[in-house]
Amino acid sequence: MAEAHSAVAFSFSITHEGWDINYDREVLDLVWQSGVRSWKKRLARFRTGVRNGVYPAHLQSLWLVIAIAVGLHFTQRHVPFDLVNKWLSVLPGDSLQWQLTACSLAGLIVWLSICYTMRYSLKLLLMYKGWMYEKRAPGSRVSLQTRLWGLFVKVLATWNKPGLYSFQGSLPRLPLPSVQDTMQRYLRSVRPLLDDSNYNRMERLAKEFEQGISTKLQRYLFLKSWWSTNYVSDWWEEYVYLRGRGALMVNSNFYGIDAIFMHPTKVQSARAASVVNLLLQFRRTVERQELEPILVQGLVPLCSWQYERIFNTVRAPGVETDKIIHYQDSNHIVVLYRGCYYKVIIYHNGRLLRPCELQIQIEHILQQSEEKPQPGEELLASLTAGDRTKWAQIRQTVFAKGVNRTSLHTVESAAFVLSLDEKPFEFDLAHPEKLDQFGRYLLHGNGHDRWFDKSFTVCVGSNGRIGFNAEHTWADAPVMAHVWENIVADEATNKRYDENGNTVGIPEFEPPTPKRLTWDLNDKVALVAIDEAHIAAQKLLNDVDLRILVHDAYGKGLMKTCRLSPDAFIQMALQLAYYRDAGKFSLTYEASMTRLFREGRTETVRPCTIESAAWVKAMLDSSVSTEDRVRLLNEACERHQLGYQDAMCGKGIDRHLFCLYVVSKYLEIDSPFLQEVLSEPWRLSTSQTPHGQTAKMDLKKHPNCISAGGGFGPVADDGYGVSYIVAGEDLIFFHISSKRSCGTTSSERFAQEICRALADMKHLFEEYRSLQKKNPSNGTKSDKPQAK
Repeated sequence: MAEAHSAVAFSFSITHEGWDINYDREVLDLVWQSGVRSWKKRLARFRTGVRNGVYPAHLQSLWLVIAIAVGLHFTQRHVPFDLVNKWLSVLPGDSLQWQLTACSLAGLIVWLSICYTMRYSLKLLLMYKGWMYEKRAPGSRVSLQTRLWGLFVKVLATWNKPGLYSFQGSLPRLPLPSVQDTMQRYLRSVRPLLDDSNYNRMERLAKEFEQGISTKLQRYLFLKSWWSTNYVSDWWEEYVYLRGRGALMVNSNFYGIDAIFMHPTKVQSARAASVVNLLLQFRRTVERQELEPILVQGLVPLCSWQYERIFNTVRAPGVETDKIIHYQDSNHIVVLYRGCYYKVIIYHNGRLLRPCELQIQIEHILQQSEEKPQPGEELLASLTAGDRTKWAQIRQTVFAKGVNRTSLHTVESAAFVLSLDEKPFEFDLAHPEKLDQFGRYLLHGNGHDRWFDKSFTVCVGSNGRIGFNAEHTWADAPVMAHVWENIVADEATNKRYDENGNTVGIPEFEPPTPKRLTWDLNDKVALVAIDEAHIAAQKLLNDVDLRILVHDAYGKGLMKTCRLSPDAFIQMALQLAYYRDAGKFSLTYEASMTRLFREGRTETVRPCTIESAAWVKAMLDSSVSTEDRVRLLNEACERHQLGYQDAMCGKGIDRHLFCLYVVSKYLEIDSPFLQEVLSEPWRLSTSQTPHGQTAKMDLKKHPNCISAGGGFGPVADDGYGVSYIVAGEDLIFFHISSKRSCGTTSSERFAQEICRALADMKHLFEEYRSLQKKNPSNGTKSDKPQAK
């Protein structure tokens, strides 16, 4: 009760002598500052909303148009459509004041007409996707149509500097493919996976579906594609993520790792303070929309919708379905250390705390060595790692009121969570198991030192290395990769630490002392639920087999000399490696973005194709010549690139089939074809981590500042999860995960097969070039790989 009384900022009582008013001036001052900051943000959001609503027109151009209208009117020239006189006919008078009013209203109408004409013209231009299919090899010529298109886009999109969300109103809707086209693409994608009898059966099911209920399902989906902003994204978020009842840890959350060739400081508190400050600065650029939107080839914008929920966001558990809660503002973060939770205030007098001031707060937490977790507190975060329904049920009872509700709200409304780990995050090329352990720490920690519901948790090792664990529902990995890239680039290019490893700068004041959160978890129901969640989390994380492969034999430099797309090159290597490892082909998932469209997220590319299977078999057949192997590889890469381009342009397979399946469930219609398609396991799930999303990063000046990428858990119990990042001309990182309980998979074995496949591909091209030098007449134009 003492804590409750001390939290009261204002109280009064009535005595015989009159009113007795008590108040805490400091607390009321904090309340006032919080309100002022909130209103400033509201006004800023309104201003930027208006600016984005009229983009690509300039907001200041309104005054120019009004001035022109005034000039035309008072020089006896007519404004278009005689708008001034039409306004005067409905206004109370025709005095000078009312004439100026009429001119202003006429100018506003003309200006809005110009704005929306420009906006929809840009939208029509962005519907064109022919540029995606243009070859970019040296010597290739871009078509006249694409060159003219690019000129018009550049004129409309770049004359006025855009904000983060400026292009949102100009982005086209995701197009809905025809069922016939999707069926053709699907059947082609499964041909290398099925024998003749099974393929004929699947072909028959597809034909029955196409000629039967698909017409009705497509009709409803067509209506949704026109009525909603994006016909996929809301259902994808709801049914793939929020309705999932399994554990987030390992199964859904992903991780990102430090720039391992840099180690700017070994002081844990300093590195944590610096990263927190950089993240809060990034949050400010997002809130003010000062962050530049990503433009493909410096011209075509990507959707920025996902950036809205980076900070102040949590996935709250529900009995049947979870929900994403985003708080408009948060003036604190939560720090997790040795099983204890601390609230850290990040503002003072309307400004963000500086790194040196944040370091004082973090050092205060690290010095609380005598602090012991309250009963149940140390393992509390296990609840966020386990079954969602059980977590929702215990949340509705134990965390519904009192200090538990208050503390839980503090955690969930924080900008993000910071975990100060007691173990070092290590990297040593001579001891690859250290990097593997680094990845495991980030993927799952010890099962109770990450708040897996938060949009992301920043993890800082005892030796100052960093990483993050991110929840997947609110956004896809490229958005978090963009955030992380900014952190890495800032630390590489700016001096943030002194010679002792501490943050630079002198504190201007004594920052607020971190406040320890309190919990009441003595209830037997709560302790039992926490123990059960902890046991389940330990079982899950102990089953993870993670291997981080640092492939430094070569990188994209050699791939470019082969005139092949680096992504297609690596995907073909994965196909060869998997076939050698498993002795068969498997349905393969590669994530591709659809952010060329409004509220776009991802689409699936299916790298296992007829062409890739033919090349893999040729590599295992000693009777096939080197020239034929190179030709087949070129064809496989071309097919892969076409599949990737189709996916980015809204011509994918899997999201369309997924939405048709959702409609069938709403209509209570059973489809044997859709049920079989949606139940097919992805035994090889892959994803490329993008980089170069910020202009801050100059790899020529700072070649070591690129992150080592990140990874995720295996999608199938008997499969592999493979994330990779092309980290330079001579370096590729592979994050390979599988389950120890599966007797047919091994992350270490698969890593060796990847190395072997990449070595064989390098040898193949060396042999091919040697043959061309000996006998140039053998090489025909069609034999030579073409750049993508």
